Amino acid sequence: MVAATVFGSIAKTTLDPANIVILYLIAVILTAVLWGKGPAVLASILSVLAFDFFLVPPYLTFAVNDIQYVFTFAGLLIAGLVISGLSSKTRAQSAEAGKRETRTAILYRLSRDLAASDSFENVLRAIRTNIGEIFNCRVAVFLPSGDKIVPESVDAGFPVDEHENAIVDWVYSTGNTAGWGTDSLRSAKAHYLPLKISKDIYGVLGVLFPEGKAKLGRDEGDLLAALSSQAAVAIQRVKLAETSRQMEIVKATEKLQTALLNSISHDLRTPLVSIKGALSSLLQDSSLLDAETRKELLETAYEESDHLNRLVGNLLDMTRVESGTLKIHLKPCELRDVIGASLQPLKDKLEGREIEINIPEGLPEIPMDFALMMRVFMNLLDNAVKYSSRETPIRITASIAENSARIEVKDRGFGVPVEDLARIFDKFYRAVKPRQITGTGLGLTICKGIVEVHGGKIWAENNPDSGSTFIVILPLKV
Repeated sequence: MVAATVFGSIAKTTLDPANIVILYLIAVILTAVLWGKGPAVLASILSVLAFDFFLVPPYLTFAVNDIQYVFTFAGLLIAGLVISGLSSKTRAQSAEAGKRETRTAILYRLSRDLAASDSFENVLRAIRTNIGEIFNCRVAVFLPSGDKIVPESVDAGFPVDEHENAIVDWVYSTGNTAGWGTDSLRSAKAHYLPLKISKDIYGVLGVLFPEGKAKLGRDEGDLLAALSSQAAVAIQRVKLAETSRQMEIVKATEKLQTALLNSISHDLRTPLVSIKGALSSLLQDSSLLDAETRKELLETAYEESDHLNRLVGNLLDMTRVESGTLKIHLKPCELRDVIGASLQPLKDKLEGREIEINIPEGLPEIPMDFALMMRVFMNLLDNAVKYSSRETPIRITASIAENSARIEVKDRGFGVPVEDLARIFDKFYRAVKPRQITGTGLGLTICKGIVEVHGGKIWAENNPDSGSTFIVILPLKV
């Protein structure tokens, strides 16, 4: 007003007083934009008074010598009031738009962080971090556990005591907001909101504001409620995902159990049928059979019972590997002794086969469980026998590589399809093979478990020409 009056006093000799009114209108507009409606209304009134007193003759009085100035004063006042109202309204709308933009950005940031979280731990951390930064407060998330609701994720310094827990229970059971800054249970130190979607409550959000905060503003309350709703949606999503995963695990388990029963029943029935058939023939027609036939029947029963014994042993070993109860007793062992012991149970299968063993004379003793490692090499050799023809040799080589022993079992058989190399050690997985080869798909899984318990590694590779090689790495020092 002062600036407009000074400029008008200078220009009044050359400008008609009615034109100077524009200066005061500009001043009213600027006041409304900068300070709002109240100051703008005051500026409108002052502009009429200053215009009359300083720029309308007779000067320095509120009297006028021309009645037309009264209409000028009224027009200036009305225009000033209208402009101040419109400008202040525009200013308020701009401020509200800014608040909405800020709120939208906050909600977007939280939703982005929550969407990127795939576990309860990450979701709860995102909730605490975002709300804590937005409101400069400490945050706690309470989730149900059994028939209680417990603090699942809590910032340091957040009060978790009997009194606060009682309020959390009340909020969870009623679904109403309570605590500091509300009309319910105001003795609480923190502000508590239910994490709910429709009628389903998934937990309670606790917010501890800094000391000295007078109250929770309406905008802050609305934003906090929106954030709690978003947090509830994220928790619901993770719970549903977890439930879905559990269902998938149940389905996979049922499928695995079905495969196990089918496979085991078939592989158990085959030797049992042979044993029962041989023994039935001996019992019923013993007097009619010659000595050679009886011997063949007894050998068949013995071989099939041995096969059955190995199958049951594999199942027991698999159970021990999976349950983590497989115990090993390490002691330095000669690799030649272990290989020799592994060949002995397979002597009938290996009859007529060329077995090449290349173990250096200076190979040190390897710390291992003799019986378990014997089973590993027995399974690998049995595998080599199954998947290669009798005319081809089986080679066993050993060497030292970086404080570890490297043992290879190589055959000249069918090899392993490239797509199966990474999966042949999985339980019950069997690569594509000739139909006459039987098995449960547990042997290599057991080998992998035993070798890993020893701190070693095992894998398979295809040979450049034909067949495959199984490599076992065992540490030379425990």
